[in-house]
Amino acid sequence: MSEAEHATKRIDGKSFAERLRARVAEETAKLKAGHGIVPGLAAVLVGEDPASQVYVRNKNKQTVETGMNSLGETLPADTSQKDLLAVIDKLNRDPAVNGILVQLPLPDQIDPHAVIDAIDPAKDVDGFHLRNVGLLATGRGGMVPCTPLGCLMLLEDRLGDLTGLNAVIVGRSNIVGKPMAQLLLSADCTVTIAHSRTADLPAVCRTADILVAAVGRAQMIRGDWIKPGATVIDVGINRVPAAEEGRMRLVGDVAFDEAVEVAGGITPVPGGVGPMTIACLLRNTLVAACIQNGIDVPDI
Repeated sequence: MSEAEHATKRIDGKSFAERLRARVAEETAKLKAGHGIVPGLAAVLVGEDPASQVYVRNKNKQTVETGMNSLGETLPADTSQKDLLAVIDKLNRDPAVNGILVQLPLPDQIDPHAVIDAIDPAKDVDGFHLRNVGLLATGRGGMVPCTPLGCLMLLEDRLGDLTGLNAVIVGRSNIVGKPMAQLLLSADCTVTIAHSRTADLPAVCRTADILVAAVGRAQMIRGDWIKPGATVIDVGINRVPAAEEGRMRLVGDVAFDEAVEVAGGITPVPGGVGPMTIACLLRNTLVAACIQNGIDVPDI
């Protein structure tokens, strides 16, 4: 297959995310001009995890670029759970803060469930609070987790109406797998959640018109696991050794070079799902600011 044919199969999440951020920036400017409201997003980082630091830096940069206020706290790795909960309480009560995210993972001395539960559900722009999880599960709105929301946007942009399609999600995490299933059910797909212990996982994957890989294992899903013409969304971000000694490269959960020969469309890694996460975080912050101020939510 030629490079040109490969290019037509790539689902460009980076480009879609740029367009989404532009729409968020436009609606943010309207909110400021019409109501004097500037959405505020507060990120709380505990410790010095390198990947978390990169994510928070990118989030801060893109928040400012869309016209929002970038707020938040950076705390030392030995911060106690009590002190972190006090920071969250302060942010919950701050009217300038419309969205709160606590960057995971947290140090071992802190219970992440207790921290997530402490965030005001109306400001839970990650969509992890039990209230928002329940609202999503029952089809009643609420904040939707950013990565699954981004995946759904890419699928609808590529395929249009998803009604009746068979969707297989490989991965059952609370952050991606389970909310992805809820979103696809709401889009009238027939949904199967599979995982690393599923019996004959390759055969299950071959039933999928839509295959979402979110299992966290580098290149686990091979090309011959994919139904010809299926749309593949690769959520995985795995670091593996590069050809150059001492260097690393990013790969997904799907063996891309094999899969692109079979799939009808596929997200690359990097440049696929990854850029959508922050774009959807900014979108959720704008939505939260509108809801908190009794303003109609724009269609974005």
